[in-house]
Formats: sequence, C-alpha cells, structure tokens
Amino acid sequence: MVEDSKDQGSQPQSGQHAPEGEDHRHIAGAVKWFDPVKGFGFVVADEGGPDILLHINVLRNFGQSSIADGTSIELMVHETGRGVQAVQIVAIHPGESTQPAPLPDIAGLDQETLRAAPLEPARVKWFDKAKGFGFANVFGKPEDVFVHVEVLRQSGLSDLQPGEALALRVIQGKRGQMAGEVQAWETVLQSDISQND
Repeated sequence: MVEDSKDQGSQPQSGQHAPEGEDHRHIAGAVKWFDPVKGFGFVVADEGGPDILLHINVLRNFGQSSIADGTSIELMVHETGRGVQAVQIVAIHPGESTQPAPLPDIAGLDQETLRAAPLEPARVKWFDKAKGFGFANVFGKPEDVFVHVEVLRQSGLSDLQPGEALALRVIQGKRGQMAGEVQAWETVLQSDISQND
C-alpha cells in the first residue's frame, strides 16, 4: 500500500502510463493534497478505498503544474505493487466557492458578468505563492494582469510557473486589470474540441 503521509521519505516512481495489458479503471474523487515541490500528492476516491498516488508527470500531461486541495478530479488508475496510482487525468472540476471572495474587486461581481468576459490566452509572467499573487500577460496586449491566489483556488489551481499557458477572464479591478477566472489552457482546448464533436 502507498503511504499517504506528506512526510514520506522516498520519492514515488514516475507517473507514466502503465505497461500494456494492465487493467485501468475510471474513478472520481477529490485531491487530498498535492505538493508540486515533492512532485506528488494523493486523491481520495468517492467510492472509498486506499489513497491514489497522483504524480506530477500525470498532472503535467494534463497541462497543469499544480492542483488545489479538495478539487474534484476524474482519473484513470491502475493497481501496482505499492498501491493504486493515477495514470491519466480525465477531467478536473474546480469547485464553486461557497464563501464570498475575499478580494474587494470580485466580492460583489455578478457571476453572469464574469462569464460574459471572453476567455483570453495568456502566459504567466511570474507568480509567488507565498505572497499570494503574481502577473500574467494576455497575448497581444502589453498590460500586466494581476492574478490572486484565491482566484486560482476557485479555479482548482494552487500555483503557477513562469511561462505557463493559461486562459483568463479579465476584469477591470480598482488597481487595474485582474483575472476574475483562471483556467489551464489544455482544459479550454479540450472543452472546445468536445463542443465541436
């Protein structure tokens, strides 16, 4: 069985696809915790059972470098000699925040107004999780767009890396342009593909 402690001494094996012929099954669950520095975390299946190892390579194959604790997720998994391991992310479903946003710029913002803003392609300029914010640049526009960590969490992300591709819904905040919603670029691409089918 895989240990579910954050203080695990050894690094888990790479999250690459299992060899051909091994049984894979689809599960839904929630992220228990994920540490991008350690390169792994665990998911708790809705159906119960042992914790499921989620390796950073599997997350990167989906186009993200982080995921927020508590985020709903669908995975393809397989059994290994050390426990259950995710081999592919099928979907990530960021939760709707039940608490009002702590940022004054989005606290009173109507969700329909936010949804009316277009999703724009952007790249992360820099992001400091410890400070709780960073900036991104929308392609073709010179202005920096402020990105707050709480907006990330509402979108199911917990951290961003410089150069990472995103899709943003940009709103005008009190101090300039800011992200009202953040999505991983691959999530937007997958949504566009499924709508065209």
